[in-house]
Amino acid sequence: MKAPSKIYTFLILLFLYAPILIMIFFSFNSSNSTGLFENFSLRWYTVLFQNKNIMQAFSNTIILAVSSSVIATIIGTAAAVGVDRWKKSWLRSGVMGVTNIPMMNPEIVTGVSMMLLFVFMGKLVGSEGVLGFGTILIAHVTFNLPYVILSVLPKLRQTDVHLAEAAQDLGCTPVKAFFKVVLPSITTGIVTGLIMSFTLSLDDFIISYFTTGPGFQTLPIAIFSMTKKRVKPDMYALSTLIFVSILVLLILVNIAQSRGDAKKNSKSVKGDA
Repeated sequence: MKAPSKIYTFLILLFLYAPILIMIFFSFNSSNSTGLFENFSLRWYTVLFQNKNIMQAFSNTIILAVSSSVIATIIGTAAAVGVDRWKKSWLRSGVMGVTNIPMMNPEIVTGVSMMLLFVFMGKLVGSEGVLGFGTILIAHVTFNLPYVILSVLPKLRQTDVHLAEAAQDLGCTPVKAFFKVVLPSITTGIVTGLIMSFTLSLDDFIISYFTTGPGFQTLPIAIFSMTKKRVKPDMYALSTLIFVSILVLLILVNIAQSRGDAKKNSKSVKGDA
């Protein structure tokens, strides 16, 4: 790599990660100043864990992210398998086009339209306070589905179509052949979709803002309510913990995927030999 390319790459990485590094640095500041670092301290981490409202919002966010990502992964994987097995290309293209709409649609349009849908359905059943955990869960599953489908479909297309047929010839039922042969070959795509769904759900604000009720508050909404005043450094500490957790998770997943690819390559080399 030439020097200009290295400098260009360095500037891009600096532009992306310098704000995060500054936030992490000031999360260990003993004072609440954002421009002057006085002494190294864990004060704001202590304050963070003593803040019941933030801890409750964080707990709600984790529960929502885990629930929506798992549900979206199950439904999205089943949908990807169904789309992959369709023989009519025009039908497959049409369904994929509709599937991609939530990704291309502005979040505020999705959030407002889903809010109107939930309120309309609530009036039909005679319920006033319809917005809550259930509605925000449905909304998160909805916008997570396309990412799961697009993560699983390429793995299905890379899988030999005759593997499941061979397993059935050896005595497996179609369902058992899928779980024994097809599912292990698309595991990396499923895991990728799961992690992407979890991250998107953890980060979402706009759709959550329109589809949740007063009884359920996520962390992005709680932080947004603080911006009307002044964000305290305990939010720096919280953001630091979330960033480090996601970073470690991605590193572990990449290591697991690289080891899985290495095992597949070694098996293919032994088979060729």
